[in-house]
Amino acid sequence: MTISIETLVVGPLENNAYLLTDTTGHHVLVDAADEAGRLTEWIAGRRIDAIITTHRHADHTGALAELAAETGAVLHAGAPDSAAIGSRTGVEPTGVWDGDTIAVGADRLEVIGIVGHTPGSIALVVPTEPATTLITGDSLFPGGVGKTASPADFDSLYTDVTTKLFDRFGDEVRVLPGHGAPTTLGAERPHLAQWRERGW
Repeated sequence: MTISIETLVVGPLENNAYLLTDTTGHHVLVDAADEAGRLTEWIAGRRIDAIITTHRHADHTGALAELAAETGAVLHAGAPDSAAIGSRTGVEPTGVWDGDTIAVGADRLEVIGIVGHTPGSIALVVPTEPATTLITGDSLFPGGVGKTASPADFDSLYTDVTTKLFDRFGDEVRVLPGHGAPTTLGAERPHLAQWRERGW
């Protein structure tokens, strides 16, 4: 079994929304970020089983309430961020964290908690061909980790990204970030020491 991934860029900050589809036609939306009308047109005719939010920030949750009402989907987010998402949007996702899984039809996404950009950011391990895909929200981008508010937050984010992603997965694994172009772990791995030294 394998999952296909489509991308739609929405909003003034050019957020990536991802639509995951398994071979039996089940669908999961990742980051109902903005422009609810465009997202609704994009998914038209496809039943959305779940909406996953990668973290609490407003640019990743702007269309969540509307899409939740429209689709009736089950909502998921990192457990430390779920209450904040509920306060912001009026709809509170079920909290998930390390080792939890979310169904996409007969397939399952693994959840990895990544602390630093926010307390409850998550990455998703997606079974794709020819290699696994990681959807990383704003925790990992081409060229570095996500924005942090303090040295302690950077240390946490860098450590989680290094130990939970780079140390576990091979160079062929594709990375789909919350904004911007895809990359691979292999393309970014040689720069880890540089990121550590510069502190961002």
